[in-house]
Amino acid sequence: MTAPAGVPATVMDIVCPDGRRLRLRPIQASDAPRLVALHERLSAHTLYQRYFSVLRRLPSRWAQQLANADHEGRDALVVEEGPPESPALVAVGCYEPTADPGTVEVAFVVADRWQGQGVGTALFRELLRVAESRGIRRCRAYVLADNARMVDLISRFATVHTRSLDQGVLILEFTPRPARQA
Repeated sequence: MTAPAGVPATVMDIVCPDGRRLRLRPIQASDAPRLVALHERLSAHTLYQRYFSVLRRLPSRWAQQLANADHEGRDALVVEEGPPESPALVAVGCYEPTADPGTVEVAFVVADRWQGQGVGTALFRELLRVAESRGIRRCRAYVLADNARMVDLISRFATVHTRSLDQGVLILEFTPRPARQA
């Protein structure tokens, strides 16, 4: 499911428990409109868990910025379904620099109908692997305290070094575990 360690993200298949296949790949500038469309399909609950508010429409400038990742210090991966010539995005994950040198903030969202299908797990693992292949080891995530699935996912694939709570938001500082320990 993942590419060999030390190489940039490549296109790979994700096979869901029911046999459906999705593609995971690096984001491209042409994905900006698909990012907006993905966000329009998210439930209010999923939007709130990702943005801590119900962001009804992803601003086009945010979509453009995310889609134009430099694939080094700031990167994003997408998961898509459908034919390669006209795919629909079902998930996006990204990391971007923080004010702390060597630390990136990690965030992602999976469309409601794909949650619980292993999509978030595959996306998170590959995002961590890509960051690590570029020398990035320290990560931070802001997670609503009641988002047990996200906290569990981070705990399964990373070593959490600090955990603090600020107004219902957990701030997790972590490093990826080697693949054999995940």
